This record gives sequence, C-alpha cells and structure tokens, in this order.
Amino acid sequence: MKLTSFFSILMLLTNLVAYDVLEAQGYGSSLGVSSSNVLIGQPGNRITPGIVYIYSKEQTGWEEMSRLTASDAFPGDGFGSYIEVNGETVAISSVSTEAGAVYIFEKSTLGTWIETHQLSIHDLPSSAGFGQTISLGDNLVAVGAPGPVVSYHNPQSPETGAVYIFSRQENQWRLTARLASDVVGDGFGSSLIVKGKTVLVGAPYSEDTGIVYEFLKISDDWEKYREFRLPAGKPNDNFGTSLIVDKDQLLVSAPGHNLGEGSIFTFNLNSIEKNPRLAGRLLPFEGYHMSGFGSSLAYSAGQVWIGSPNAQERQGLTYVLSGNDSQEWTSVKRLAPGHPERGDAFGAMVAVANNLAVVGSTGADYRTGVANIFEYVNHQWEQTGVVMGEVEGFEPVIGEKIECSGGQASAFECGGFDLVSFMPVEDLAPRGVTVNDVWGWTDSETGKEYALIGRRDGSAFVDVSDPAHPRYLGELLRTEGSNPSTWTDIKVYKNHAFIVADGAGPHGIQIFDLTKLRGIQEPKTFQATAHYDRIASAHNIVINEESGFAYSVGNSSGGQTCGGGLHILNIQEPTEPIFAGCFSDTETGLASTGYTHDAQCVTYRGPDEDHRNKEICFSANETALSIGDVTNPANPVALSRASYPNVAYAHQGWLTEDQAYYFMNDELDELSGQPKTRTLIWDVSDLDDPQLVKEHFGTQEASDHNLYIRGQTMYQSNYQSGLRVLDISDPENPIETGFFDTVPFGDNSAGMGGSWSNYPFFESGLVIVTSGSEGLFVLRKQQPIT
Repeated sequence: MKLTSFFSILMLLTNLVAYDVLEAQGYGSSLGVSSSNVLIGQPGNRITPGIVYIYSKEQTGWEEMSRLTASDAFPGDGFGSYIEVNGETVAISSVSTEAGAVYIFEKSTLGTWIETHQLSIHDLPSSAGFGQTISLGDNLVAVGAPGPVVSYHNPQSPETGAVYIFSRQENQWRLTARLASDVVGDGFGSSLIVKGKTVLVGAPYSEDTGIVYEFLKISDDWEKYREFRLPAGKPNDNFGTSLIVDKDQLLVSAPGHNLGEGSIFTFNLNSIEKNPRLAGRLLPFEGYHMSGFGSSLAYSAGQVWIGSPNAQERQGLTYVLSGNDSQEWTSVKRLAPGHPERGDAFGAMVAVANNLAVVGSTGADYRTGVANIFEYVNHQWEQTGVVMGEVEGFEPVIGEKIECSGGQASAFECGGFDLVSFMPVEDLAPRGVTVNDVWGWTDSETGKEYALIGRRDGSAFVDVSDPAHPRYLGELLRTEGSNPSTWTDIKVYKNHAFIVADGAGPHGIQIFDLTKLRGIQEPKTFQATAHYDRIASAHNIVINEESGFAYSVGNSSGGQTCGGGLHILNIQEPTEPIFAGCFSDTETGLASTGYTHDAQCVTYRGPDEDHRNKEICFSANETALSIGDVTNPANPVALSRASYPNVAYAHQGWLTEDQAYYFMNDELDELSGQPKTRTLIWDVSDLDDPQLVKEHFGTQEASDHNLYIRGQTMYQSNYQSGLRVLDISDPENPIETGFFDTVPFGDNSAGMGGSWSNYPFFESGLVIVTSGSEGLFVLRKQQPIT
C-alpha cells in the first residue's frame, strides 16, 4: 500500500498512539443495568478519577442520581473500565497504569451503592489488564487479565492471559483459583461467563482466529473440559470476543469474521462431545462490510442484543433477536439512535436486564461518548433517553497570573514562563471537540491582540488584548458539506484569516474578515466572508505577507491538488484569490509526488546573493527538505533538496531571521526510536546546496510538532512535553532556556496529544499555546530579577 499523505500516516497510527484525552474519557464504554438503574462508566479521565454514573427515571426523564468512584481513587485510575451487575451487586474494575483492581458494591436499603470489597492481585503488572472483563456468579467472581496481544501491542511481551477466580466465604472474597493460557498474546480472558460450576473463557487471538475454553469445577479444582472452535476459521475472525449463554446454548461472537462483517456462532452446551460441533450461525440481515457485528453481546429474558458499531459508516446499529422455548430465533429488530451521526459507533457496548437496556455510542460527540436508554413498552423497544457525562478538564485561570515558582504554575510544570491565563477546551468548543492549530492577529486600528484557534469542527476566536481576562468571541464552523477534521490551519493577511482543513473533503479555503471581531460583546457564530473552492482539503496554508502570495499545501480530495505540493494563490485582494500556479518537487515525498506537508515562503534576503529578492519556499516534504524558487509561479524552479539520517516524517520548519539557517522537525522519528526530541538544523546559506549541520536532541522524549523563531529564540510545541523554548543565538548549539508543560499527567514520551502549536509574534510579548484536549494557554516570559 502506498502512503501518499500525512493523513494516511496518522490513520495507521490511530491504534498505536493516544491522540486526545477527551476522546479517551470513554463515556459509555462500560455499561450495566440493575433493576431500575442504569450504570455508565467513564474510565478514561486523566485529570480526575474514573467515574460510574448512576441514572434513574424521574418524571422529567432519565436523571443522574449519583456517581461512584473508588475508595482509593486517583486521577487516571481507570475506574469504570468494566461493569458487571448481578441483581443488587455490582463489580466495577479499575484498569490503569497501576496493577488494576475490582471493586464490589452492594445496594443498600436506602438505594445507595456502598463499596464493600476490593479485589486485586499483588505484584501483577499493569500490562496484565486485570479487570478488563468480569463475570459475577452468586458467590463467585471471575476477573479477566488478558494481557497484551503480542501481534499488535508488544511483540516482546512474555505475559500470558489469565482468569482469577474469587469465592465469597464468610462475607469475604478470597482468591481460590487462577486459570491461565500457555500461549502468549492470545487474549485469554478477553471475555468471560460464569454459569454455576462452569467458567467459559474467550481467547479471541488464539491461533489467529480465536478459541473459547470451558472449565469445570471438580471438587476444589478447576479443570479445562473442552474447547469451542470455529470450523475453517481465518485470521482476524476474533472468535470469542464476546460470550453469552441462553439456557443451554452458548453464543460466541466473531466480529472480524467474513472480512469484518461479523457473525455469531451457537453451540449446544448439553452436548457431551469433547469437540462440540457448530449448531448455528447468526448474521446481520444487512451485510455491511466491516460492520463489526458481534462486537458486543447482551442477553435477558429470551432476547439477545448484538452490537454492530461499524455499520453504516460507523453510525452503528444494534440488533435484538427474540427466541422461543425451542431456542429458535423467531424475530429480529434493528435499533438505531434517534439522531445518528457518522462515527457514533452505536452498539460498541450493550447491557440489558428485563425491560431496560442501554447502548453505548462511544464515538458520539467526537468520541467523547453518549449512552442511549431503551425501555420495553407496548411489546416493543423504545428509546426514552440519551445521557452523557461531563468532560473533565482543568479549571480556568482568569484574573491574575500564576507565577512559575518552584517549577510549577497551577497544575503545570514550567520553567521561565508564567501562566497569565488559561481557557479550558470546554470554554472554546462544544462537547468533545478538541483544538489544534493557533495563529495570532493584531488589529492595526485598535492594537488589540487575538488568538485564532483551529478546532475539529471549525475555528474559534479569542480576544487576548486583556491577557488576564481572555474573551471567547465566537466561532466559524466548517464549510457546509465538509467533514470534521483533526487538522485545521490558519494564517492571516491584510486583516483576513485564511483557513484550511485536512481530511475534510470539500472544505476549500475559508476567508474571514477579522475586523468583524471588533466590538463583539456576546459570542456568535460567524459566516465566512469569502470562499475559494479550487482546492478541497489542504493540510496547511502558508502566506508571504510581504508579497501577498499564499500557498496551500498537502492538497487532496479533489480540485487542483498540485500533487499535494504548493497550490499558489495571489491574495493581494484577500477576498478574490487568483490561482497562479503549482510547484512540487517530485523527487521528494513518500510517493514521489512532491507532497508538501508544511512550508515557509519568504521574500529572500539571506546570504545567498544569487537568489536575493526572489520568492523562495522552504518545504518539509515528508522525506526531505525542498527549496524552490516560486518568483514566477507559472514556472517555478526546484533549487535543491536534501534528506537526512533516520527519516520518519519531515513535518515543518522555520528560518532564522537572517535566513541563514532553517530549523526543521521530524514528527515521527521519536516514535521510530530517536531517544529525545530531535531538531534538524540546516545551513541554508547556499540555497542550491543546503547542509545538515546539527541534529539537536532536547531534554525530553516527546514528539516535536510546530516550531517558530522570533529573534534569537525558538518556540517548539512538542506534544506531550508542551512548549519548549530554546536560545539559538549560536544556531548550531541551541540551549533550552524555558518550558511550559501543557500535559501534566503524562511522562513526556513520544506520541500525539498535547501542545499542537504556538504563536510568539505578538508585540506585547505574549506567547499563546494550544494543547488539544486542554485548551488555550496565555504565557509570558519571566523577567530577570534586577
């Protein structure tokens, strides 16, 4: 498979790197139903402990009644990772960076839930995943610890999956058995069913296709009795992902079967065969490719609930099958939420008990998640509620700056920069929407300074002219008909913002007259002043404010893509852009298309006299630095290209003010094994022969993203380690002189998420920084004590 853009690269990384904390809060990823209560987990909070919300139906509808947390709660504890209900007893797991635990709650006569016991295994590593699954019997709890999947997560891991069995003895839960696999990485314990003296355990990665094991309790020991296998199983069937038992019938899901369409396979538990034969197969009556049919299963009162979260462009569907006394399925009902949206993943998790059911839409609200409640009314299931949890963010900092003292400003580690103010992401965007790029604008008439912030659904505008009291002024939503995008980029020319989005379909370039921000008292939704539609998606837009030319880069999805290179525009009349030409150096880029990920284009006044006063573009082209002369946009000329050791993804860069050096980041090299944040320093004093003179390694392991240079200072947004500030007065020997870590709960390791970008060019000296799930930081360099 050829990779032709950065968008393609990141699609490969979405399962390897946690991108946004908001997206990871996981509301609705664990569910339970107990009599008249619905329990919904939100285990992924990083800023606060995990939560399980409890809802009941009141006259006004479904209302939150209480919240459960662990008795030894701490931020990021993973509480709520799995919920298992048996009558008035609930087991809730906490799967996190710690070893993991399962908490037992009992419902009191007053209707409150009280934690009564805590189950854990001493010295078990967090990678074991203790608590990823739970099954509750009357006096028995089975807890799955499936461990990492070798073929995907950690090929060097020696761990095998296990199931720990606890028995209730004299009102105490005691570990009485450990069932284990002898195959590393088979996912043993990924699904569990306790039925009397039988435990059924799914290992969905065993032998590539999956196996279900049945254990029987004989005397005081558990013995493996038999195995359930899928005849003619194929790799990635994931047979055993979910299990349910209907009377004497075992139902096993294989959501990867038949190229991801998914299937449910049935077996007769009364069979005495050591290798039970397949009894039947259930299919979705619409055969959606990659629908994930069977990703979740639930059973109650003769009905089986089957989640198919990837159906219909990941809107998701859930099927309810009803049977008769002969264990024949006599009817099927297809359920969808009231207002389905692409990516909702309705059916990722289901839970049902008697006449009450809840279905998780873990992808809704930009993967923050919602839950849909159904009731059985007049012989049919009707949706009677939609509930959602709170987005857990940091508190705003408004009114008085917080000095960086003792390496700390509020919750954030720092050095040399004070926190003037902070706007959490929930004050900048709707639920679940994260922020990305940031640029600045200074109104030449009023002198006011503004932050222009990219969001997944558009752009936001904040007045920072009173930096201790930033004011949200409003939003400009995506071009109608385009898609939400992780990548929004903004630049400014003559009081107009030029806005592009990558992976957004027919977005084009939005042009917005920023003077409309003057005098705004209440936030409003703005409309674009003009629109340029000769491109569709673009990763970024570059503007040479001196010449009045703009360059959209990373163009895709239609229009004049210029091979993903520079789409050149004359914007001297900002609302009437004129296409002027294309430039792409086809000896660069992953697919040799000349794809440009980012660039800086300048009227050149550097040391190379042969090119003085020409329009020169310095481009980060995935595999190399590309330098081009675009003075005549109808006939641009490639001057030079240069690669470097251990290329992963040449991402972005910026010139020193004398235009003698170009500092460039490689976004993915830290994920590929570079030990510390690496910055590439190019001597570009000869534009026809750029030389890599230094690989500078920072103090942290974080992946670098966007960097900008003002004077003799470089400002780097380095994802998990936040803003890093370097003195480059000796360009070949940078020295870190300050930092502000926008992600206080991380370990500054390589990966996405955290500080996306910064803008250090305000005359006031403010530095504004965006951090995806955190928000907007307004910083000021500390003044030396005299």
